[in-house]
Amino acid sequence: MSCGDPHETECGEVLDHLYEFLDNEMPEGDCAKLRVHFEECSPCLKQYGLEQAIKALIKRSCGCDDTPTDLRGKVLARIDSIRAGQRSGEQVVVAVETTVEVHAESARPAPRPGGAAEAESAERSGAPVEAGAQAE
Repeated sequence: MSCGDPHETECGEVLDHLYEFLDNEMPEGDCAKLRVHFEECSPCLKQYGLEQAIKALIKRSCGCDDTPTDLRGKVLARIDSIRAGQRSGEQVVVAVETTVEVHAESARPAPRPGGAAEAESAERSGAPVEAGAQAE
């Protein structure tokens, strides 16, 4: 997305960091650059408003649900192990659980967009897929 006008911060960069901005996870200097961009670029401002509205809707709709304690603990433990592996320089492996759709008329798996044969092969064998590898 771009309005076609030149900006100090490119539209693509702004949109790449939009959720960091919405979640207040950016340094103030970067936030200021995005605010300036939003003042100059109506398509990016519109996208910002849309994403902000979606986050507010999700918060209203799902904000009262408590995360099960065991799930929260498992997720936090997995994040810690991934971070520890990244700090030590180890190759990080992430297991991916998938569901295969079957067409009733042919009883064959649904075609996979993009033809990710390597990820598909790993899924069939039950092997974990490396972080960054294409998987669905």
